[in-house]
Amino acid sequence: MITYDNLWRVMKEKGVSQYALIKRYGISPAQITRLKRNESVSTHTIDMFCRILRCQVGDIMQYVETEGEQ
Repeated sequence: MITYDNLWRVMKEKGVSQYALIKRYGISPAQITRLKRNESVSTHTIDMFCRILRCQVGDIMQYVETEGEQ
């Protein structure tokens, strides 16, 4: 499973709020909700977050093996 737990840490470190993502950068609230729920998002969305936060993909998302996955 892909998780975006690191995204929230990086946002805090960089001083970027969810409000700023919506108002300043035009990120839709629905995309933020999808990320909070660790749901699928497009590579375009990941690209936008990396540009905004000036970070690498691995800084904001990671793969975590869940029970029963092989």
